[in-house]
Amino acid sequence: MSTRAIEPSDAETPKVLSFLLYLDLFALALVLPLFLVAGFSMLGYGVAAGAWIIQRVVRELVQRRAEAATDIRTSAGLTAASMLIRGWLVALALFAVGLSDNEAGLAAAVLFLFLFSIFFTMQAIVRPQGRATPAPRASR
Repeated sequence: MSTRAIEPSDAETPKVLSFLLYLDLFALALVLPLFLVAGFSMLGYGVAAGAWIIQRVVRELVQRRAEAATDIRTSAGLTAASMLIRGWLVALALFAVGLSDNEAGLAAAVLFLFLFSIFFTMQAIVRPQGRATPAPRASR
C-alpha cells in the first residue's frame, strides 16, 4: 500500500499549512461558547484572548523584520528579545488578572496554556520556511 495516497497534493499543501498556522486562533474562537455555557470567567477569557492576540501580532511583526535582516546576529537578537519580552508581558497580564480575581486568573492561565500548546505543536509540524516536515517514506 502506498503512503502517497493519504498525503495531500502539492496544490492542497499551502491550504493545509495556512490552516495549521492559525489553528490556535480557530481554537480561541471555538472555546468562547464553552466559556459562556460553562460559566467560566469572561474576564479570564478576555485577558487570555487579548494577551494571546497581542503577543501573536508582535511575534509576526518581529519575525518579518528578523527574516528581512541581513545580519544573523540581528535576526537572532530580534527573535530572542521578542520571546523574552512577550513572555514577560503575558506573565504580567495573567498575574495581574489573577490578583484581582482568582477564578479569572486561573481561567486566563489555563486558556493561554491551551493556546500556546496548540501553537507550539503546529510550529513543530510546520517548518519556519512554511513547508511541512517530510513524512517518513516506507522503504521498498
